[in-house]
Amino acid sequence: MRLKLVAGNWKMHGSLASNQALLTALVSQLEKLNGMRCAVCVPFPYLAQAQASLTGTKLAWGAQNLSQYDKGAFTGEVSASMLLEFGCSYVIVGHSERRALFGETDAVVAVKFAAALAAGITPILCVGETLEERDAGRAESVIARQLDAVIAGSGMVGLAKSVIAYEPVWAIGTGKTASPEQAQAVHAFIRRKLAALDADIAAALIIQYGGSVKAANAAELFSQPDIDGGLIGGASLQVDEFMAICQAAQG
Repeated sequence: MRLKLVAGNWKMHGSLASNQALLTALVSQLEKLNGMRCAVCVPFPYLAQAQASLTGTKLAWGAQNLSQYDKGAFTGEVSASMLLEFGCSYVIVGHSERRALFGETDAVVAVKFAAALAAGITPILCVGETLEERDAGRAESVIARQLDAVIAGSGMVGLAKSVIAYEPVWAIGTGKTASPEQAQAVHAFIRRKLAALDADIAAALIIQYGGSVKAANAAELFSQPDIDGGLIGGASLQVDEFMAICQAAQG
């Protein structure tokens, strides 16, 4: 049985004071939860704070991006080995905002995915279609292409050490949410595609949903057979909302 994972993506939000209040409250309340895993992916400057606040607790932490390079003359980049020094368990790879706003291609995402694996950090691989692609009937082909790039570089053995997050781009930060049935259909497609390559890995793989998950819709989304938790954006910055989502993920 797959243990659900709820991961908060803080995006470019936070301050030392507000982070501390949020983390302290989450740690206290998460002690009461069982049968699920929880993490927060914070901006780079706050990784030291997350490490200091969360070591030894039920709340894991990670980063929102990494460089495909390990070291060198790459001003402004942060490597997987650096993330490892701050205790990161997870790193988000290929988020739609990185792809759309910063030009990350499938090939770049695949190399970043491999860099995370090489450091022993679990990549949360984001895949998903835009509204234009969905309306054109290309959702599955787009997601298959994104997955194939990673499989070509790291194989199914590498994918087995990751988490996949399906994020319909049209439902991120828009207030729109795929219906549970729409989300389940895509999750089932992903699992079927991967099962054709390795049924055991596909059956065990955590596939999260990421697209305006809130307390109000989390339970229904997480009740779908192939949805294994969520990658949570804005709601992860609100204690009550995030905790309600985590409660919905309990086994």
